[in-house]
Amino acid sequence: MINAKANVNVKINKSIKTQAVDLLSRMGIDQTTAIEMFYRKIIVERRLPFQPEPLPAPAEKLINVLQNKNMQIVELESDGKGNIVIDKDKTPELYDWGVNG
Repeated sequence: MINAKANVNVKINKSIKTQAVDLLSRMGIDQTTAIEMFYRKIIVERRLPFQPEPLPAPAEKLINVLQNKNMQIVELESDGKGNIVIDKDKTPELYDWGVNG
């Protein structure tokens, strides 16, 4: 039973799969081999072979956008549901960005 095989069934974004399969084939590696290599690396290192990072919170994203656009950072208000409320009279640039991107 040492060589017994097991299936791994996953759903993945079609575009990501297509890109990965293309890159793997140029390396001469099929999907099965790549996934097995990934699993073996996890076992050897006893962790993921990369460091996942959390996505920035919505407020962090907004601050980054404001900084990149050289817009003044202001204290934002929110409604009772946690939605950001932008007053177009107090912060017209921010309001314009929120509406028009």
